[in-house]
Amino acid sequence: MSSPTVGVLALQGNVREHVAALTAAGATAVPVRRPAELDAVDGIVLPGGESTTMSKLLDAFELLEPLRARLRAGLPAYGSCAGMILLAGEILDGRPDQHQLGGLDVVVRRNAFGRQVDSFETDLDLDGLDGGPIHAVFIRAPWVEKTGGDVDVLAAVPHVTSDGRSAGEAAGRAVAVRQGPVLATSFHPELTGDRRVHALFVDMVRAG
Repeated sequence: MSSPTVGVLALQGNVREHVAALTAAGATAVPVRRPAELDAVDGIVLPGGESTTMSKLLDAFELLEPLRARLRAGLPAYGSCAGMILLAGEILDGRPDQHQLGGLDVVVRRNAFGRQVDSFETDLDLDGLDGGPIHAVFIRAPWVEKTGGDVDVLAAVPHVTSDGRSAGEAAGRAVAVRQGPVLATSFHPELTGDRRVHALFVDMVRAG
C-alpha cells in the first residue's frame, strides 16, 4: 500500500492542516463527512477542535456508530487534542451527553492545561520518532490520567519546558499514546510543519 487513503473527519476543527500534513507524508488524504466516505478509507484522523461539538456532529451526520464499528474492526486512527478526547474510553470534566468512540483504553482529562490563555509550547521526546525532539503546541489541551495495560505512553510533559519554565502539575503527564493501530496526541503537530507524527501514522496505516 504505497499511498494509503487516509480520511480526515471534516465536521469541525483543523481539517485542512491535517490533509496537507498527510499528503506530505505520502498518503492520499480525503475529507470524511458521510458513512460512505468512511467506508472508503484505510485510516482516519480525528482533528483538533471542540470535542463536545464534534461529538454531537458525529451523531448528527450518522457517523458515530459506523466509526465505532470500524475502530472495533481495527481501523487505524489518529486523534490530536479533541481527537484524543473522542478516542478515549473515559473522560474527566466532560459533558454528560458527550459521546466516546472508545478506541483507546485511557482516561483523559478534558481541558487539563486550562483555558486558551494557558496554551503553551515545548519540545518533547516522542518514542518512535527519529530526528530529535518534536516541538509541541498545546491549545486548551487534554492529558492522559490513566492508561490500560495495552497502551504505550510515547511522550510525557518534561518537568521544565523548553523555555525554562516549570511545567508544574503538568509535569510527567502523558501527552502521546498508542494502542495497536490507534495513536493520539494532546498537541497539534499539524500546526508546526513537522510531519513526523503524520508520517508515523501513515506507516501505521500501511502496516494495517
